[in-house]
Amino acid sequence: MELTDLLTFSAVARLGGITRAADELNTVQSNVTQRIKALEAEIGTALFERHSRGMTLTGAGRRLLPYAQRMAALTREAVLAARDDGEPKGPLSIGSMETTAAVRLPMLLTDFHRRYAAVQLTLRTAPTADLVAAVLDGSLDGAFVAGPIEHAELVSTPAFNEELVLVTAPRWKSLAALRAGTPESGPTALVFRTGCTYRQRLEQVFAEFGWPSAVRFEFGTLDGMIGCVAADMGVTMLPRAVVERDHVRREVNIHKLEPQHARVETLLIQRRTAHQYSALQGLAACLSGDDRVIAA
Repeated sequence: MELTDLLTFSAVARLGGITRAADELNTVQSNVTQRIKALEAEIGTALFERHSRGMTLTGAGRRLLPYAQRMAALTREAVLAARDDGEPKGPLSIGSMETTAAVRLPMLLTDFHRRYAAVQLTLRTAPTADLVAAVLDGSLDGAFVAGPIEHAELVSTPAFNEELVLVTAPRWKSLAALRAGTPESGPTALVFRTGCTYRQRLEQVFAEFGWPSAVRFEFGTLDGMIGCVAADMGVTMLPRAVVERDHVRREVNIHKLEPQHARVETLLIQRRTAHQYSALQGLAACLSGDDRVIAA
């Protein structure tokens, strides 16, 4: 079984199609197709179901995927470990929640870039659940996620303490007014996609308010969500640090929550591996060495 075939299979499975996988792997589509067919022939069963919208894994493909992901992660780790001479340099792939990237990371990453200019940093935003999965499968070296995270294959470093608040249009002066002035089913919940910890917290609060069946409207961007809150389309939950920025604070109202809903810790997670990469250690040093552990 060729390692390249497994890496190609893993990319197609993650991206859902030949074209996107070929782009990521910097190769032509015919080469990707050939490798998938060769792997299926060697195993003796189909790994993908082909349809007009792309490709989805068969049962055999789903069983093979965790092994292929581990091989891909181990291969990347081996290359990075061999190249790592103790001086932070080379590629570093970091993930982050959208809110953390918007408010907490600009100064941290600026500091990191000034110290370690030889590191080629890439940043990807996604919900916590997706980021955890990406760190585990090796497609990310580390990620800023909402805690707590308990996993035998991960280690975490405290990064930031956040206070979550309910965010509404300016006309809602209090939570009491909101609860009294909305339909029995509750206001529309403006949320990031499934896997977002803040979405889970908002759904818990809505359930306590008697709105478990409130309509959800999913957003892919923070600015879009805040704009729709300001227009009174619905209600969301975000870190106070996000909505207290001057250009946002004028457009919305902030409502304090009970501590069990408001407190959340952002963690920097990475795989528990025998080799600690210098570039990732450098990021952790910037995080802790310059008072980056921030209290709300």
